[in-house]
Amino acid sequence: MKRKHFKIIGLLLATLLFTIFLCNLIITNTTEGKTFNQTSKIFKNRVGLVLGTSKKLIGGLPNPYYTYRIKATVELFKADKIEYVLVSGDNGTRYYNEPNTIKKDLVDAGIPEEKIYLDFAGFRTLDSMVRAKEVFGLDSVTVISQEFHNQRAIYLAEKKGLNAIGFNAKTVMGNQGLKVQLREYLARVKVFVDLIFNTQPKFYGDYVEIK
Repeated sequence: MKRKHFKIIGLLLATLLFTIFLCNLIITNTTEGKTFNQTSKIFKNRVGLVLGTSKKLIGGLPNPYYTYRIKATVELFKADKIEYVLVSGDNGTRYYNEPNTIKKDLVDAGIPEEKIYLDFAGFRTLDSMVRAKEVFGLDSVTVISQEFHNQRAIYLAEKKGLNAIGFNAKTVMGNQGLKVQLREYLARVKVFVDLIFNTQPKFYGDYVEIK
C-alpha cells in the first residue's frame, strides 16, 4: 500500500514539474526577440507601461527591482523611444500607493508630469495589460520591467489583443533574485490558468485617453 502511495505522489510531482517546465518554455519561446536591453535596438512606441512594485523591501531597504525599473523608464523616455509613461500598480490601501510613488520618482528624474498617466488598479500583471487596452485604449505598448516579467506580460498582452514589446530593466542577482525567479515559474503556470478560465481584471472603469 505504501509503495502505491509513493507511486501516486511521484506521478503527481512529475506532472507538476512537467507543467511548470512546459508553461515556462511556451512563454519564453513565444516572446523571443520581443524584449530589448538597449534603447538603440528597440523601436519606438507612443506609450511605455512600467509595471509597479514596492519601493522598499520588508526590512526597509531599497528594492532594486523598483530602482532599476525607474532607471529603465527614464532611459527609454530620454532616448525618445516613448512619448508617454503609463504607470500601473497596486493602490490597495491609502497607505500603499505604487503609482503615485513611481510618478514622483519619475518626475524627480526629469520626466514631465503631464507625460505620466496612472493606472491605480494594476493589482496583477493581467490587470495591467488588459486595462492598458480596454481602459487606456492602447493598441501597442512597450512594457518596462525585468526581462522575465516582460516576457510574461507580453504573452498575456498578445493573448488579450494588445501588441507589446519589452524594455528590460537590469535584473537582480543573488538570493533575492533567485527567490523572485522561483516565484516566476509558478506565476507562469497561473497565466495559463487565468487564460483557461478567462479571468478578468478586478476593476475596469471609465475610458482614459492618453494624449
